[in-house]
Amino acid sequence: MEAIQNRYEFVMLFDCENGNPNGDPDAGNMPRVDAETSNGIVTDVCLKRKIRNYIELAHEGEAGCNILIKTDKALNTKFTEAYEACGLNTKEAKKNVSSVAVARDYMCANYFDVRTFGAVMSTGDDPCGIVRGPVQINFARSIDPVLPQEITITRQAVTSAADKENKETEMGKKNFIPYGLYRAEGYISAMLAQKTGFSEDDLALLWEAILNMFEHDHSAARGKMCLRKLIVFRHESKLGNAPSSVLFDKVTVTRKPDVEVPRSFGDYIVTVDADMPDGVQLIERL
Repeated sequence: MEAIQNRYEFVMLFDCENGNPNGDPDAGNMPRVDAETSNGIVTDVCLKRKIRNYIELAHEGEAGCNILIKTDKALNTKFTEAYEACGLNTKEAKKNVSSVAVARDYMCANYFDVRTFGAVMSTGDDPCGIVRGPVQINFARSIDPVLPQEITITRQAVTSAADKENKETEMGKKNFIPYGLYRAEGYISAMLAQKTGFSEDDLALLWEAILNMFEHDHSAARGKMCLRKLIVFRHESKLGNAPSSVLFDKVTVTRKPDVEVPRSFGDYIVTVDADMPDGVQLIERL
């Protein structure tokens, strides 16, 4: 299938209420924050994981919708499977430098996340090369500072029989923020899409996954997380018709004047300047 012919940028706004949007292992799994400003952070890795999980959940078994980065098998095992599928598992084939390119094309064709985000697949005895993905996402940052909190919770079931002799309950900790509205920005390169085969169908799946990535990811730890806005800028050309920074500046998020401590999406005003540069189309998908 033909790769996309247009460059895109996009802005995502999502919020978290009474939950932990992205725990920091270096800080006891407390919500990630910028140490200098106290603004909340959600990493690109976290957002890509949610997109991968949705694709696997909603499109498992469909051609080209496999997910490489998950816990089912070691990566090198999947690279070996690619060599076997392409008939490259002979000594002669493995010595041929073109085998890596054949295996890389196989991985792009069969794994949605490789075709979309790229991957380093140069490890093991059956390397599949390195793919630079056309879709990239920045860290999400909260519009205002967030206040990470830790509360103690009680569990009514103890872990071991020895503990049961001495106590009826066990204590635990739960980390959360009361509220945070986050903004993330992304890029889709039509030029890199030519190399991975990222198509219009893949683009439609990406928008579908972004719109639904929180709907099937609910948990007690993450609280209430919702995608609030998805604003897309479509360029007429592969190389683009305007700098991404100019387009991102078209979307502004401000706190309402009478709100001191935001506690809901309604406490903010989202403004989108519809005056686009020549050759750029504004698409508000949500």
